[in-house]
Amino acid sequence: MRTVQFREAIKEAMSEEMRRDENVFLMGEEVAEYNGAYKASQGMLDEFGEKRVIDTPISELGFAGIGVGASMNGLRPIVEFMTWNFAILAADQIINHAAKMLQMSGGQYHCPIVFRGPNGTAGQLAATHSQSFESMYSHWPGLKVVTPSNPYDAKGLLKAAIRDNDPTIFMESEKMYGDKGEIPDGEYIIELGKADIKKEGTDVTIVSFGKIMKVALESASELEKENISAEVVDLRTIRPMDIETIIKSVQKTNRLVIVEESHPQSSVSSEITYRVQRHAFDYLDAPVRRVTLSDTPFAFSPTLIEEAMPNVERTVRAVKDVMYLS
Repeated sequence: MRTVQFREAIKEAMSEEMRRDENVFLMGEEVAEYNGAYKASQGMLDEFGEKRVIDTPISELGFAGIGVGASMNGLRPIVEFMTWNFAILAADQIINHAAKMLQMSGGQYHCPIVFRGPNGTAGQLAATHSQSFESMYSHWPGLKVVTPSNPYDAKGLLKAAIRDNDPTIFMESEKMYGDKGEIPDGEYIIELGKADIKKEGTDVTIVSFGKIMKVALESASELEKENISAEVVDLRTIRPMDIETIIKSVQKTNRLVIVEESHPQSSVSSEITYRVQRHAFDYLDAPVRRVTLSDTPFAFSPTLIEEAMPNVERTVRAVKDVMYLS
């Protein structure tokens, strides 16, 4: 095992797949000459050349469309967005073309493409640069949505996404690129659609994903101090969703708290709540609780940011609520 940064895990996944398959290439804003906005493609231009690591204009709709067309013709593009906030402009190509191509062509055209980049909040970036899009993209049949929480998962999941024949939305975080974690020396793949139990427990299930897993795990540590045993489930893939792992955990703990940085309405936690009450209602000893981003546009003020974001204090309070300890 060796320790790498999150950005290095992303780079390794892309580089290994490009060495393995000459049809894989990377395109996006500043991915080549500048080595990536967050240095996730450091040195890749030097290794693979300008035909496989391609700088694009600031035109998300345009280069997303080029990627979709390339994938329909046998290539496997990795399209990097500087942020998923900018990729709103590319939603037409992602939702109306990449997601629907297999169905609309009667199975004749697969669209093996990965759209990746940072998602969610990243400090004082204000309302238009601080949005989470997991639930939005998971709404559409034909797309897979992945949100890794650490370098190990990021590399294994990204390699799986690049090899997948369906379009995949791969959501990272600006606040995670410097995070460090251990990965194996050899090649490994993590299957899409499989959640991971990051901490076993018996009293309550906490489900989260992406960078908010840090809040979930820290909350579990705080709860341990009060002899409350929390099982922490990292969803990893939003679509397809591994609801079976969540239900098995709820059947053991009988309580569920979901933590995410999306707004509450029509969120991932809404979907999980429905599925758990549909398939494990009789196991619940308390209503499901959610800890989400506030139901307001994101603020610039540090004080309001702290108030809006899911945090340990709110999560611990939600756990105590479902345990009838508050």
